[in-house]
Amino acid sequence: MLQSSRNDKLFFVLLAALIALAWVSLLAWGQSPYSRFLDHEALNEVTGEDVRLLVFFAAGWTVMIFAMMLPTTMPLMALFRNITSERPNHLALVGLLAGGYLSVWMAFGVVVHLADLGVHEASEKVAWLDTNDWVIGAGTLLLAGVYQFTPLKYHCLDKCRSPFSFINARWSGGNEPAQSFRIGVDHGIFCLGCCWTLMLLMFGVGAGNIGWMFLLGGVMGIEKNMPWGRRLSTPLGLTLIGSAALVTLVHYL
Repeated sequence: MLQSSRNDKLFFVLLAALIALAWVSLLAWGQSPYSRFLDHEALNEVTGEDVRLLVFFAAGWTVMIFAMMLPTTMPLMALFRNITSERPNHLALVGLLAGGYLSVWMAFGVVVHLADLGVHEASEKVAWLDTNDWVIGAGTLLLAGVYQFTPLKYHCLDKCRSPFSFINARWSGGNEPAQSFRIGVDHGIFCLGCCWTLMLLMFGVGAGNIGWMFLLGGVMGIEKNMPWGRRLSTPLGLTLIGSAALVTLVHYL
């Protein structure tokens, strides 16, 4: 029992260290001459120089996911580690689960970056959109706010808030590496389902903005893991919709 407790503490210390390293890396990156790779506004300009530079935007997004999303899935990872703790390869299984989870968010990042390139190209061809680019930000705020009230949001949130039933429905102990990765992928899909519009906001303000990262990461963590987290969804949705209206009002006054 004592050895198990020590292993649990070591696991959480190492995971916390990994998350802290991701935050520190983003902070240092944001203060470096290469900070433009964390800002989607520079995406079109930089990839115009050399499309291979897109890999640096992908790297920035990946570090951001480590920093913001891994803390929100710690309850599931901790429970899965306890379930598999008697297996000699339990750390590898936890790593596969985390890898499956992160792969979903990385794929989402690729889609978002490509979509952003398309939006920039469209705005260059449409004079009105080029002049009124604030509409994109206001539209993102409105989308995020409205999505807070959709049944899909609450369905995905309920799945994320029930780690035991989530694992129990997917873990039979056969082909353990594949099942571990699949649990991570499935959890990532439901996590994406409840948080994707909030991550669009994060994408909009740039991964180098540590203040916004803390705020949105904290909101997502509370929504998913705290007993009263679901109560946050309605006021958050109203705040986002109000912010979209305020942005619109400012540009029309």
